[in-house]
Amino acid sequence: MQLINKYFPDLSNLQEMQFKLLLKIFPAWNDKINMVSRKDINNLELNHLLHSLTIAKFAKFKANDKVLDIGTGGGFPGLPLAILYPQVQFALCDSVTKKVKVVNSLIQELELVNASGYNSRVESINKKFDHAVTRAVAPLNKLISWTQHNVKGNLYSLKGGNLEPEIEESVLLTKQVFLKEHFDEDFFETKQLLISQY
Repeated sequence: MQLINKYFPDLSNLQEMQFKLLLKIFPAWNDKINMVSRKDINNLELNHLLHSLTIAKFAKFKANDKVLDIGTGGGFPGLPLAILYPQVQFALCDSVTKKVKVVNSLIQELELVNASGYNSRVESINKKFDHAVTRAVAPLNKLISWTQHNVKGNLYSLKGGNLEPEIEESVLLTKQVFLKEHFDEDFFETKQLLISQY
């Protein structure tokens, strides 16, 4: 919790408890069903929880907003964001059935009333959302084409590497945030957040 507390010092007791519980129970689930790389599990707080939470430094989520997590995998970035924003509704979508089952179990264990897992291809979801979030799922243009029918605000994409060609090809106005300018850890050296306006 040291890293989360460093960047998010104003957590409630409940949020502290939920983050600690997620750090405790996620590795056991990951042993059963591989959701994040096994070599990564020792850096769960930095590589997955804090990485997911970087979105919160730039997002403008308001109470009662609905946020779509595209290709949530093991629940990232949706689960940490749902803990941080209890007044915002999160739909964690993935086409892999066993991953969504684990995500729904984690939601239950964390007692998150503002998050639900959806076993579906994202382009098949007909609900409307205020924003979308995603982490290393697909090129920007694909993400946009999958979601432009049902998201009206911003798309927050966590990515790494050289993203200039992807941004140039994209049809939306996209702001590039270099996370190393905002977070001290070496992990963020090549990490970026793209904020695209629908």
